[in-house]
Amino acid sequence: MEDDAVLLVASTAPDEATARRIAQALVERRLAACVNVGAPVWSVYRWQGAIEQAQEFPLWIKTTAARRQALMQALAELHPYDVPEALALPAVDGLPAYLEWVRQEVKE
Repeated sequence: MEDDAVLLVASTAPDEATARRIAQALVERRLAACVNVGAPVWSVYRWQGAIEQAQEFPLWIKTTAARRQALMQALAELHPYDVPEALALPAVDGLPAYLEWVRQEVKE
């Protein structure tokens, strides 16, 4: 994957304040061009042998392949979960001006 490839990283946070704090930090550090904090969703998952349910706030983080590793490290550092969700998905298409804006915003 090219370093300038745009990625969408999906994650969640346990509450709105944490989601906003993570979003702010990622943009301030130029690891994300933009982070959308979504409305709460219910998550059902298995954790340590038990089925759990929790309300979480989704995060949609826009970055590049070049910044992916640093973003993942920061997300692990900033997140209160032992194992935070972090799935990087390639943006296979998009408006050229938007993709270029993402690239410019996360340049070191």
